[in-house]
Amino acid sequence: MDKKWYEKNGRDGDVVISTRIRLARNLEEYPFPARCGSELRKKIIEKAEDAVLNSNSVISSRFKSVDPDELDTEEKVSLVERHLVSPEFISEKGARKLLLLDDESVSIMLCEEDHIRLQVMCEGFELDRAYEQASRIDTLLDERLKFAFSDTLGYLTQCPTNLGTGMRASVMLHLPALHEAKAMRKIAENLSKLGLTIRGAYGEGSEPVADLYQLSNQITLGISEKTAIENLRNITKQLIAQELQSREAMSKRIEIQDKIYRAEGILKSARLIEGSEALKLLSRVRFGITAGLIKDVSLDTINRLIVEIQPATLMHNTGKQLAPNERDAVRATLIRNNLNA
Repeated sequence: MDKKWYEKNGRDGDVVISTRIRLARNLEEYPFPARCGSELRKKIIEKAEDAVLNSNSVISSRFKSVDPDELDTEEKVSLVERHLVSPEFISEKGARKLLLLDDESVSIMLCEEDHIRLQVMCEGFELDRAYEQASRIDTLLDERLKFAFSDTLGYLTQCPTNLGTGMRASVMLHLPALHEAKAMRKIAENLSKLGLTIRGAYGEGSEPVADLYQLSNQITLGISEKTAIENLRNITKQLIAQELQSREAMSKRIEIQDKIYRAEGILKSARLIEGSEALKLLSRVRFGITAGLIKDVSLDTINRLIVEIQPATLMHNTGKQLAPNERDAVRATLIRNNLNA
C-alpha cells in the first residue's frame, strides 16, 4: 500500500504540507440532514454507499465503510487528528457513515452537515491533482445520484456559505518565520479582502499549532471552481515566497539557530514530552531542515510525527489507553526512535 499523505513530503513541501479539495453535495429528493430523521438518513447513506462501493470504477474496491458509532473514543478522535473527518461528524448523534480510501487520501462523510462531504488530500502543493481526483469521484456519484442543483444558486447546501460550487480548496502551510515575525495578523486581514481565509490547521475556530495554518477560499457563489483554485494558487505562491525570504534572513541569526538546535537536542533525548511542547519543537526542527541546518532528519519523518504524536492517534496506534504521563513517555520514545534512526 502507498504511504499516506501525511507520511511523505510533496511539491513545495518546505512550506506546503498538504492540499485539500472538499465538495459538499446533497441529494435532490431528500431534505438537508438537519431536517432528516434516522430512517431518511439511513436511506441517504444506503444510496450513497451503493454509488461508491458498487460502481464499475477501479477505485471502488479500495473504499471501506466505517460506522463512527462502532469506534472507540480514541479511534474517533484520531480520525479528526488525521484530518479525515470534522469534529462535528464524530460528536453528532444519528445515522452517519464514513467511506475511507485505503491510503486515506479520500474520505467521504455521509450525513454530516450535508448528505455528502467528499474530501481529497494530497501531500505538498497539488491543487490540480487533488481537484482532478475530487472531480472524478464527484462525476462517479453524479452518474448514480441526482444532486440538488439550481441554475441560479449552483449546488444547494445546508449552509448558505457553501452555495454555488460547494467547494472548499485549501492548503496547509508551515509558516514558522512569518509567525516568528508576527506577520500573520496583517496577512490574515489582507487575505480576507481577497476572498480567502487563513486559520489554524484544523479549520474554523482552531488555533495554529506547530506554526501550521490552513489557507482556503471563502467565496463559493458566483465564481467557478477553477477560478477559485487559481486564486488560491496565486496567493499560496506569494506566501511561499514571503516565508522562504523570511526564513533565509532568520536562519542566519544565532538566536534562531540556537532555538533550532536546542529543539533538536531535546527531541532526540527527552524521556517525557507533552504534546504541545513536542509540536512546537518539531516545528523548529522542520524549519532547521529546510534552512539546511539539520541534515540527518527528513521532512517525511517530521510530517508523519506531527500526526502520530497526537494523543488519540498515539493511543490508537499503541492499542491501549494511556494516562497523560504514559502518553508523554510513549511520545518521547517515538520521537527519539525516529530522529535518531
